Amino acid sequence: MNKKCKIGFIGCGKMASAIIKGVISSNFLPQANLKGSEVNCDVAEDAQKRLGIEVLTDNKCLAMDSDVIFIATKPNYVSNVLEEIRDELTSEKLVVSIAAGVSTSTIENIVGRNRVIRVMPNTPALVLEGMSGICKGSYATDEDARFVMELLSSIGKCIEVSEEQIDIVTAISGSGPAFFYKVIEDIARAGEKLGLEYEKSLMLATQTALGSAKMVMNRGELSVQTLIDNVATKGGCTFVGVSAMSEGNSKKLFYDVIAETAKKANELGK
Repeated sequence: MNKKCKIGFIGCGKMASAIIKGVISSNFLPQANLKGSEVNCDVAEDAQKRLGIEVLTDNKCLAMDSDVIFIATKPNYVSNVLEEIRDELTSEKLVVSIAAGVSTSTIENIVGRNRVIRVMPNTPALVLEGMSGICKGSYATDEDARFVMELLSSIGKCIEVSEEQIDIVTAISGSGPAFFYKVIEDIARAGEKLGLEYEKSLMLATQTALGSAKMVMNRGELSVQTLIDNVATKGGCTFVGVSAMSEGNSKKLFYDVIAETAKKANELGK
């Protein structure tokens, strides 16, 4: 795989659109090297206008003309799509699935000894701050993994994990943006309820979340707990707030959120 390859996206929904727009914004590949497909003519026309790429209505034609085929449909459509394009999947082509819960072995059972990479991306790819996890199928090569990681790193960050861990990635980073949006919104609404205008409260919560995330990313050898302790001086107002979180068992709350989401991700592929 190289930066001259052609990438096709079967399905141009929210997640595929985030990757496509991110890849275009990052200049990882020429825009002309990206194509999509949607079987509904009106949906295909809308996607073509939104994304600025050619969007076909024939999945087989897309697969035939692509070096890398992203399967970006809902999980329950994956099997039908793979059956449809199976004859077009030569040994030179790489299949990349972003369908939550669908294992590489499930895909390989349909397409045979083809190279498969499973990916769990997230929507902040739209602003080049995506977070993705990938795992290789039985026949994918290290070079395949490097290419997909390089592509996804152009729109954020990417890690490689085992197949057994990918549902956890789904819960933490795939679904995670919604969880962080809710935390930011809840904090902003708390500020509003206490007397601050909502937009000002939202700005405070949002920029603080952004700055805190950067502090964690750049913490070096410091632990996250040390960062907490550096702000939460014993007896101070932050200490009282952190204590309220502990008394409310925030650790269990977020464990339950991630565990239930991972469980659902696993169930989607069955």
